Amino acid sequence: MRRILVAVSALALVAACNQKPAAPAVDASSSETPAVNNTGVQPGTGATVVLADFVPRAAASDMYEIEAGKLAQTRGVSADLKAFGQMLQTDHTKSAADLKAAIAAAGQTVVPPTTLPADKQAMLDTLKTTAPAEFDRVFWEQQEAAHEEALNLMKVYADGGDVEQVKAFASQTAPVVQIHLDKVQASRAAMK
Repeated sequence: MRRILVAVSALALVAACNQKPAAPAVDASSSETPAVNNTGVQPGTGATVVLADFVPRAAASDMYEIEAGKLAQTRGVSADLKAFGQMLQTDHTKSAADLKAAIAAAGQTVVPPTTLPADKQAMLDTLKTTAPAEFDRVFWEQQEAAHEEALNLMKVYADGGDVEQVKAFASQTAPVVQIHLDKVQASRAAMK
C-alpha cells in the first residue's frame, strides 16, 4: 500500500512540474495594456520553442482576430475601425491557411485547434456585449494587447522554433502583425 501511495505521489509531482503557468488575464475594459508573453521566452534569446506549444497559440490568435474583425465590421462606429476589421479578417484568414500549409510542408502532424481558448473567447464575449458607444475603445484596447502577444509569439518562434518551415511562416507573419500593431497604436493615440 505504501508503494502505491509513493508511486501516486511521484506521478502527481511529475504532472505538477510539467504544467505551464496560466496565461495572464487580459482585462478588455482596462486602459492599461498588460505585458503578455505566453511563451515564457523573449525574442533573441536563442531558446528553443517547440511546435506543439506554438501552433495552438498561433491558431488561437488567428481565430480570435478573424472573429474580432467580423465584430468590428458589424458593431464598430468609425469607418477606420470597420476597415481595420476587414483587414484583420483577410490577413488572419491567410495566416491560418499559411500556418496549416507550413505544418503540412514540414510533414508534421500537429493539428491546430478549432475552438478558442477561454481567454480569447472571453475577449470576444466582451466585444459582443460592450455598449455601442464603448465598442471602438474596447476593441482597440484588446487589439493592442492581442497584437503585442502575437508579435512576440511570431518573433520567438522565428528565432528559436524547432521546425524550419514553421519558423519561416513565423518570420513572414511577424511583419504583418507589426503593421497591424502600428495601426492599432496610431488609432488608439488618435482617440485620446
